[in-house]
Amino acid sequence: MQLQEQFDNLNAAHETSKLEIEASHSEKVELLKKAYEASLSEIKKGHEIEKKSLEDLLSEKQESLEKQINDLKSENDALNEKLKSEEQKRRAREKANLKNPQIMYLEQELESLKAVLEIKNEKLHQQDIKLMKMEKLVDNNTALVDKLKRFQQENEELKARMDKHMAISRQLSTEQAVLQESLEKESKVNKRLSMENEELLWKLHNGDLCSPKRSPTSSAIPLQSPRNSGSFPSPSISPR
Repeated sequence: MQLQEQFDNLNAAHETSKLEIEASHSEKVELLKKAYEASLSEIKKGHEIEKKSLEDLLSEKQESLEKQINDLKSENDALNEKLKSEEQKRRAREKANLKNPQIMYLEQELESLKAVLEIKNEKLHQQDIKLMKMEKLVDNNTALVDKLKRFQQENEELKARMDKHMAISRQLSTEQAVLQESLEKESKVNKRLSMENEELLWKLHNGDLCSPKRSPTSSAIPLQSPRNSGSFPSPSISPR
């Protein structure tokens, strides 16, 4: 009965250890998997939204500025051509000393055109400033792309860590299988020992009831219990 109790205690301890290992292993794998998936999803989602927004804004601003610059350049070229033509006419009239009201009117018109040209040049300068700001925005977008690449590298490192944890998980599963096999072997050995012990006790008990009366000499010989007897071979137990 004591051997049976020891066997039951050992079996219960092994079962508890196995359940604890399984629970710890499953919990660790699940937590790592959830953390990796959540982190990767959030990073990708945030980067994609930010990148798309910046790209749309950059494209829209760039198209608008390019159109404005082209329009201003066309107006500037036309004004320059007109100014050049009027300047040539003015010089020709000055040489011919054709100072009449019509010429004076044309000179005033020329001065007005110069003023308009200066205004257009100022607008063109402002557009150049805006274009420089857009180029700076492009540089910022490049920095954002570099940041995205860095996050992607961190994701790769996180994936490598996840793969390492998965390898550890597989190793734990293998060790668990070995432990289970060892427990099953030990359980079989303990069951066999229990059966042999019960059989020996039964034989000893029935031998005392059925044997003839013994002489005082024979009764002086002590009987060893099967548990302490050295005559029974001890079965080998497989290593855990």
